[in-house]
Amino acid sequence: MWRRAAVAAGRGLPGMAGRRWRSGAGSPERAAAERAPRIYTRTGDSGFSSTFTGERRPKGDRIFEALGATDELSSAIGLAGEFSSEKGHTFVDQLHKVQCMLQDVGSNIATPLSSAREAHRKRTSFSEKPILELEQWIDSYSEQLPPLRAFILPSGGRSSAALHLSRAVCRRAERCVVPLVQAGEADPNVAKYLNRLSDYLFVLARYAAMKEGKEEKIYIKPEP
Repeated sequence: MWRRAAVAAGRGLPGMAGRRWRSGAGSPERAAAERAPRIYTRTGDSGFSSTFTGERRPKGDRIFEALGATDELSSAIGLAGEFSSEKGHTFVDQLHKVQCMLQDVGSNIATPLSSAREAHRKRTSFSEKPILELEQWIDSYSEQLPPLRAFILPSGGRSSAALHLSRAVCRRAERCVVPLVQAGEADPNVAKYLNRLSDYLFVLARYAAMKEGKEEKIYIKPEP
């Protein structure tokens, strides 16, 4: 996850863009194989991994816990987006934008402020703008929903249920990030973003169920 976060922070493969294949230089497949980095590096076999600042930390470190939870969240949202796309929901583009923002979240998490230089901080800073955008989306969908009068269980069709699952994963990611923020290792805006994102996913799950005409199951207290 941190490698993808580093790419989002601006680290790419230099000199690759715009190159053309020349005759006699070998096949494109061979050249690509020679240039492409390997997926596996073996550098984590001892149970340690690196942050964007170059620190080596145990894989059980809370930074990697938070990165893993954020990565899982993006995967869950990707699944929800596929289900929603099949139903023609117009909010799919928003979900894709959220996934892109989660890459920026990961970049910030992978750059612990205790070891970050000024150049690192500039590259991986996280602004308030995405938080305000989520709030606008939440307000827009909330205005179209019926009042909430009972505790809703994850349900309402595949799109809605997948969005509820994403919301639950988002809550866990937030719980992983909050200690980093409290320790001064991550930007407070990252935790705020995850907090708003879980609210957005909840409202969106309800909206998807409404648009698809699916029933939302509610909590019914069992008889004593």
